[in-house]
Amino acid sequence: MTGNTRPLVLPPDAAGLARAADSLRAGVPVAVPTETVYGLAARADRDEAVAAIYRAKGRPDFNPLIVHVPDLAGARSLAEVDARAERLAAAFWPGPLTMVLPLHPAAAVAPAVTAGLPTIALRCPDHPVMRALLLASGLPLAAPSANRSGAVSPTTAAHVVDSLGDRIGLVLDGGACPAGIESTIVALRPQGWTILRPGPVTGDQLAAMLGEAALAEPSGGAIEAPGQLASHYAPGKPVRLGATTAAADEFLIGFGPVAGQVTLSSGGDLAEAAARLYACLHAAAAAPEPRVAVAPVPDSGIGAAINDRLRRAAA
Repeated sequence: MTGNTRPLVLPPDAAGLARAADSLRAGVPVAVPTETVYGLAARADRDEAVAAIYRAKGRPDFNPLIVHVPDLAGARSLAEVDARAERLAAAFWPGPLTMVLPLHPAAAVAPAVTAGLPTIALRCPDHPVMRALLLASGLPLAAPSANRSGAVSPTTAAHVVDSLGDRIGLVLDGGACPAGIESTIVALRPQGWTILRPGPVTGDQLAAMLGEAALAEPSGGAIEAPGQLASHYAPGKPVRLGATTAAADEFLIGFGPVAGQVTLSSGGDLAEAAARLYACLHAAAAAPEPRVAVAPVPDSGIGAAINDRLRRAAA
């Protein structure tokens, strides 16, 4: 898409889903809600469809994409699924967990999806619109967040339109995303497992299912999954973390007892903070103040995922 055309925003009713499925089958990306954030979905088996995602997002071609599947059978057609992956799927799918698994030799995915790696990132989403679209299209869908690469992730259809504008043609508006923060990404390796991106499913939950502690994430290696770039989720302004007060030129995002122009959660609820994180960062990006300050957020539970995003926004 080029020029000043705004994307068509449709409700996810039968007509909207049918139009979106037709676009996907034709190789044209569609923005769609998931329980985490809005994704920019395209069929994962065609080079030109995946290339359209990269063009719309301005996404680095070394950054692999998550492929969404409707169920474990869909995952088995694309990846080598071992007993550990089956246990995690039984516990957390559909839901906000992405598994990085060895690529199946016969997997029908475009090379750009895996960025040339021998692994693939798979997720079974738990959102009625995304699940309906997977079934209506009959395709595995590569779907990174529906925003320009490195910018704040979108949790409403309006965020998608503001970020991508005329770069896309169609948005299915399913309302605000309930989780509001991207999926946990876990890599299942021959010698153990590693969290590549913190998210709603915590390390303690994974350890309880897998029966062993996580391996340390290797430093300086290849980007194996989305969200690993040092600078990411950025509002386009300098961000200061751990702030209990704001300077005159700062927009303050509050939490708990620290009040701000907006707050992640006045009651200190981490789940609410995760759901509101990107809405608050969007508000900060639109504010007249040239700098952003963010109140301290505890690093326990889902707070680890919130702080991961905030550190990358501040990088």
